[in-house]
Amino acid sequence: MADPKKKMSVTQLTFIVTVNMMGSGIIMLPANMAQVGAISLLSWIVTAIGSLAIAYGFAQAGIFNQRTGGLAAYAEEAYGKDGYFQVFFLYFISLAIANVAVASSALGYLAAFFPVLSSTPAISCVSVIALLWLTTVANFGGPSLTGKIGSITVWGVILPVGFISVAGWIWFSGQTFTAAWNPKGLSLFEGMGSSISLTLWAFLGMESASQNASAVENPKRDVPLACMFGTAGAALVYILSTTVIQGIVPNAELAASTGPFGLAYAKMFTPAIGSIVMALAAMACVGSLLGWQFTLSQTAKDAADTRMFPAIFGKANSMGAPIAGMVIMGVVQSVMALSTISPDLSKQFAALVNLAVVTNVVPYIISLSALFVMMRNAKVEPAVYRRNGIVAVVAMLYSVYALYAAGKDAVMGGMLVMAIGYIVCGFIAPRFREMRASTDRPA
Repeated sequence: MADPKKKMSVTQLTFIVTVNMMGSGIIMLPANMAQVGAISLLSWIVTAIGSLAIAYGFAQAGIFNQRTGGLAAYAEEAYGKDGYFQVFFLYFISLAIANVAVASSALGYLAAFFPVLSSTPAISCVSVIALLWLTTVANFGGPSLTGKIGSITVWGVILPVGFISVAGWIWFSGQTFTAAWNPKGLSLFEGMGSSISLTLWAFLGMESASQNASAVENPKRDVPLACMFGTAGAALVYILSTTVIQGIVPNAELAASTGPFGLAYAKMFTPAIGSIVMALAAMACVGSLLGWQFTLSQTAKDAADTRMFPAIFGKANSMGAPIAGMVIMGVVQSVMALSTISPDLSKQFAALVNLAVVTNVVPYIISLSALFVMMRNAKVEPAVYRRNGIVAVVAMLYSVYALYAAGKDAVMGGMLVMAIGYIVCGFIAPRFREMRASTDRPA
């Protein structure tokens, strides 16, 4: 057993959760939300409540089930190996989609220095694919360097976003914000639902706290608290930063920007400062993409090692890099980039975010619904069962609403991904029976 003095406190875990969420997810949001108007900021209210409910549900699930596998392991409690595989597969594909979205974010900021990269839709698409392969090949050397780079580059997002959330109000103009409020004449309900997918995108990864349960002093107390405080902290920064930027940059300029935070800093200070922020954001996006590319391939390797995925994904070189899996997912992500090609990066980013949210939210619903089985198995007190059950229902209802808000194109894409998942599952399903037989066989 680890020395309790060497374990994380609830404050440290909360900070980790907040930093994990505040990666590159926020970096293009102001521009995309400005295309609807400042009324889209109302989406944060719905998403903050829904995300807190989801985070709490996963924190509770992590207490009752501390096996490896995260969401998939939770689903297995209620739906067996078939549920495990479907949740894993959808979540796995959502990571690949998110990587393409992060690549388009990085390109938007790089284009400020190299305009040719986004000069035409075809060149933009080729540039996104080049970034995907650059970060894929960079991971061939194994996880050590990747982890070090990611822990540094993430601050390229956190520092500018954090600063503008606190100090940006000095430059805030009520007149600019009012003019940006509702240029499309949306109703209040339409405004609240207009950017649900975009705002939820910024919270993806909130479930990560439960993965660190074994590293904290008091998991039953600290994990739920860190989930809630971390999500609330990220929500506060997100809401403040996207609101203040609407009062600094005129809406039309913000909506057309491929680097909204750089544009805001240029307005606040000088174009040179804006360029520095653009460079920091580009660095953060590339560093984030580098880390997520390895996470994607490592997730597939772990599944292959447990015979839950084709064996080719489990083959690693001497430095621990699953190169075959990386190459396969590089091809898959390139196809995704081609299939979402758009006249501008903001529209491509929005299409990818909607699809990523759909393929994330379905595993959320399945995993959260398994919480009821976990609580019955753990024989929790009725009061705890009712409290957790109410929060889980709120989380699942919000998740269903997020599916609706993502739009029919994204939902159709998610259904196609799920259908492919069942095809893959059909080939490996006999392994599930073998696993059960070996588990049931007496020692």
